Parts: sequence; structure tokens; C-alpha cells
Amino acid sequence: MAKKVRVLIADDESIIRMGLRVMLRDLGYEVAGTARDGVEALDMARQTKPDLAILDIKMPRMDGLEAAEAISRERPIPIIILTAFSDREYVERAKSTAVHAYLIKPVKEEKLVPTIELARAHFLEQQTLAQEVQTLEEALQARELLEQAKRLLMEKFNIGETDAFQRIHRQARDSRRSMRSVAQEIINRHG
Repeated sequence: MAKKVRVLIADDESIIRMGLRVMLRDLGYEVAGTARDGVEALDMARQTKPDLAILDIKMPRMDGLEAAEAISRERPIPIIILTAFSDREYVERAKSTAVHAYLIKPVKEEKLVPTIELARAHFLEQQTLAQEVQTLEEALQARELLEQAKRLLMEKFNIGETDAFQRIHRQARDSRRSMRSVAQEIINRHG
């Protein structure tokens, strides 16, 4: 059986929290916790480690967008903003935060599942892209180190680029280390 998606609910209106709790349970989701404001939502997210959060945009102490940012900084998860306001200012603020979807009150059950699943899909895509960017940045950095190490070897031993590359490759293979590690060692020693 698949693991249930754990959802954190934050809204300053108890009737909304209760309604969402019932809807989510009926739809097969697990409610990780409920909060009355953004500060409670942040604390609850720390304690319960939900898979997704539904946060009302207007709450006391800390609004939903501030809570979304704080939660995402600590432990990124998909975030859905819930609001009775379709005000342009809120939409613009939501676009520049860690929000993955937007639901207008009153929430209809038939819109809840698609919104949750789209938010999860967008979040996963965002995480995958971030990982790809990190991998590419690391590869570029390794390539730059390798180029720098080759130049140092070429100058020090008066050899060509191919020979310098082969020395680094052979040393990496013989010592069972990455070429990046060997290149860094050459730079530290001869740079």
C-alpha cells in the first residue's frame, strides 16, 4: 500500500480547518496537523514534517506567504495557498514565494485533489531541476579544475595537453580517486 500524503493545514478559521481536515481524510490523505496562524504552522511543520502544506494567506502573527517562505527555507515541501482573496497583490506576492498552487475559498472537494497533485508534481519538477543545476555546476567546476591542473602540468613539465590529461587520468586511476580530486591536489601542489 502506498504511503499516505501527510498534509499540514493552517487557517485562522476553525470551521475551515475542520472542513479541510474532513475532506482530506475522505480523499485518502493524512492530516499531519492543524494550525491557527503562520507561527503555529511553522512550529507544526518542524514537529510533524508534512509532505505538503495548505496555508491560508491571511492569518494573524505571520501570514501564509511568510510561513511558506519560512517552511521552505527549513524543509522544502509543496505549498498551497488558500484564500478568499483573488486580489492581484496577493497573487503577485504568491508568485515570488515558495508557493506551488493557489486555492480560492470556499474549497470544493473536486478541486482539492487536482490542486494537491499538481502542486506535488510542480514541486518534484522544481526539485529535479534544482538537482540537475547543481550536478551541472559541479561538473563545470570539476572541468575548470581539470583545465587548471592540465595548464600547470603543461607549464611545469613542458608537455602537451594530451600528455597532461593522461597523467591526471593515470594518477586518478592508480590511486582510485576522482580526476577532480587529483586535479585539486595538483593545483594545491604546483599552483
